[in-house]
Amino acid sequence: MESVSARAGRRGGRRPRERYPRAPWPTAPHRQQLLRVRGRSVAWVPPLLLLVAIALTDVNTGEDFRIVSWIVLVPGIAATICGVWGTAGYAVLSVVTYALVDSLWPDAYRAGLPDFILVALGGILATLACAVRIRGQERMLRMRYIADTIRRTVLRPLPAVWGGLEHAEVYLPADVEARVGGDFYDIQPGPHGTRVLVGDVQGKGLGAVEMAAALLGTFREAGYHERDLGTVAERLETRVRRHRGHLSDLGRGGEDSDRFATAVLLDFPADAPDAVDVVNFGHEPPLVAGPAGVRALPPGDRLPLGLGDLVRDASPPVVRRCVLAPGETLLVTTDGVTEARDGGGTYYPLTDAVSHALAADPCTARPPRLVALVRDGVLRHSAGRLDDDTTVFAVRRIIGTGLPA
Repeated sequence: MESVSARAGRRGGRRPRERYPRAPWPTAPHRQQLLRVRGRSVAWVPPLLLLVAIALTDVNTGEDFRIVSWIVLVPGIAATICGVWGTAGYAVLSVVTYALVDSLWPDAYRAGLPDFILVALGGILATLACAVRIRGQERMLRMRYIADTIRRTVLRPLPAVWGGLEHAEVYLPADVEARVGGDFYDIQPGPHGTRVLVGDVQGKGLGAVEMAAALLGTFREAGYHERDLGTVAERLETRVRRHRGHLSDLGRGGEDSDRFATAVLLDFPADAPDAVDVVNFGHEPPLVAGPAGVRALPPGDRLPLGLGDLVRDASPPVVRRCVLAPGETLLVTTDGVTEARDGGGTYYPLTDAVSHALAADPCTARPPRLVALVRDGVLRHSAGRLDDDTTVFAVRRIIGTGLPA
């Protein structure tokens, strides 16, 4: 999946909270030099300049101002910005430079063996510290690589046009280092139409990711095989209960066994090119954006997934059919958007922002532009401080394109 953020990055102008570089973790530490000019590392320059400065200062000052022992700082600085071999090289160069500079002075003014040992020992310790730093970087990048793999597994890559639908999405985790959370979305083409699921698992952490993965797995199977959208909805409710029961049997009670999820289940039926069927599980109603403006779909009457057992005589899920005009886009967001606040505590005005943008340019209804608009608006409104995972998902049927049988 190529997000709107990645596409925007290619058009120029780095966006806030944009996707991270995806260098494979085994080689990334060798590329992660802190100082680069035109793609080439210049991390070796600061330690070298310091080495030369200390040597020249010591040679050109009097015997009352001997600073050659300060050269021990050179491998220490190299350890923070260079690799292991670079740090080791500066450790050796510092010892050699110390010996040469100190030998230029008469015996009475030489710093002597104690400072020589200090410089040598400092170089050894700096090299060891650099090795520890590099190992920590490798561990961090390995964990990031695993997190990216989990994200691609849970939120699998989607073609830009799939199942007769044009779509765009962006996912911003509240915890930047976590890179994956409880928001989920997917598109599943099938013989009965193309189904879409967007939702948000209550809570954070790996427990939320586990439930999101369980729901997406069920959706991908039921969304393909089941003819009736209501049956797909029932399968999702059952999956949450089974998942929580499994966690309870494992002894993982508490928050994990009480989780629920809000979600919007959409169906673009093959036999109704101007309609979309909707089942809403306690989620914010999707917005419809198009040349005629913005309107919200009717709110759902279903409880969030996992809370259906609170109703004694639960009725089957109600599937609502809504008419879509040509060129209209469905916009589904999680509460990271609707609950984003500025410094004064004001919520982000999603509907107003989209309405004003459409009035200025009707082409904003295209999914990539609509998602970029909401993403940038939320980040500006909240000054980049997201209190919850944020997903913006836009989808519309491609005019004149039939859905796959």
